[in-house]
Amino acid sequence: MNPDASLKIIFMGTPEFAVPALEHLHESGHQVLAVVTVPDRVQGRGRKARPSAVKQTAEALGLPIIQPENLKAPEFLQDITDLKPDLIVVVAFQILPEAIFTLPPFGSFNLHASLLPRYRGAAPIHWALLNGDQETGVTTFFLKRRVDTGNIIFQSKTAIDPEDTLETLYAKLRDLGAKLVLKTVDQIANGSVEEESQDNTLATPAPKVDASTQMLDFNQTAGECHNRIRAFSPKPGAFTLRSGARLKLINSGVTDQSGEPGEVIDISKDAFTLACGVGALVVFNVQPESKKVMPADAYLRGHPLKIGDRLGH
Repeated sequence: MNPDASLKIIFMGTPEFAVPALEHLHESGHQVLAVVTVPDRVQGRGRKARPSAVKQTAEALGLPIIQPENLKAPEFLQDITDLKPDLIVVVAFQILPEAIFTLPPFGSFNLHASLLPRYRGAAPIHWALLNGDQETGVTTFFLKRRVDTGNIIFQSKTAIDPEDTLETLYAKLRDLGAKLVLKTVDQIANGSVEEESQDNTLATPAPKVDASTQMLDFNQTAGECHNRIRAFSPKPGAFTLRSGARLKLINSGVTDQSGEPGEVIDISKDAFTLACGVGALVVFNVQPESKKVMPADAYLRGHPLKIGDRLGH
């Protein structure tokens, strides 16, 4: 295609991470034929069916919406076939059947929140923070049968700052990714894409996180505990136990003080300090079970700690 050509696109995505990419495409010279997202899900105390962030955006932009219950259903394949897309763009969606992602003449590409082949899997942002990385980025790549293994189109890097948390790094990569999606579509449209195969020997996993990943182990170093807190802050929150109840630690720092792992070794005006295997963790904000996030001093007023108390059980 020539540089002035536009593509007919089907966009697939679900969470807020995908919203800026959809907005960028809508504002571009390309045509978004339809938006595919998950069915409305029952959530919250009111048990009301709530649309995904992508559906809400698609509605606001006046775009047609498809919400398949089953991606392998013949009727979904027919819906996509009838639209005759040139390209499918995927951002934070589900694993597509091969019959779907091979249908468009220009194929299908995905935006992934890491520098592939590093952190293949469901939680690349979490694992970059968990491992204390200083750099990450986003990758666009063509879909193939094995998840996150397709040929790389473009990558864009960004620093992970020491103060970055899941919330701030998510926002960085979301906005960086939106620009890369549009760049990728433009390059595919003008026929100037050069694919690069991934080196599978350099691949690292980023599996889905769960409560076991969120739980703090004070036998680890203070740096490792701090990174775990960053990786889940502010939601869903890394946690420890106090008298059997979960206590989420939301913001922290690191000091070289020492003590028995999990022991309260210092209490100041706005924080308390917990010893780790090496060094200690200074805790500034917490979230008790079934409560809102609060400063450490507010928590201590209602739930006093004293030097020598132990958390983690």
